[in-house]
Amino acid sequence: MEIVSISLKDYKNVKQFYTKITDHLKKKRIFQWDRFYPNRFVIKGDIKKGNLYGIFEEDQLVAAITLDVNGSKRYEQVKWEDLFGNPLIVHRLAVHPCYQGKGVGNLLLLFAEEFGDKNGYTSIRLDVFSGNPSAVRLYEKAGYVERGEIYFPFRKAPYKCFEKTIENHINS
Repeated sequence: MEIVSISLKDYKNVKQFYTKITDHLKKKRIFQWDRFYPNRFVIKGDIKKGNLYGIFEEDQLVAAITLDVNGSKRYEQVKWEDLFGNPLIVHRLAVHPCYQGKGVGNLLLLFAEEFGDKNGYTSIRLDVFSGNPSAVRLYEKAGYVERGEIYFPFRKAPYKCFEKTIENHINS
């Protein structure tokens, strides 16, 4: 499975992908996303900035991840370990329901770690909806360490904040 940068020509496919993920989460009674988020402005912004990556199978997007340096303002209250480094932030990691449980999410995380290492980042940070136990387990199994919790408006459950040091930069 090849992970590629997503372009604007793929926008409709990406929008449908996130809608399918949101619907799947609702069916599982996981209310982390809705019709307001992720929205077209967020998705198009990710694409235009070159921050959205994905895996396509037969021209359909089956997994996606956004990588940038823009952590939420709420991250300021989290007790991060990498205080003076250069963290890479993961947003909106998602895997199509038909591909879940097959290691695809882990592939995206490995991609993020390799991307971070190649581009001089010292750690990876992210937040994950605490009401999504499968997603929380994904990060825990991949060696991410929980550093705290934050709350977002209109969300009833907190988001767990995770961090992983990029190994090649520990002693840099």
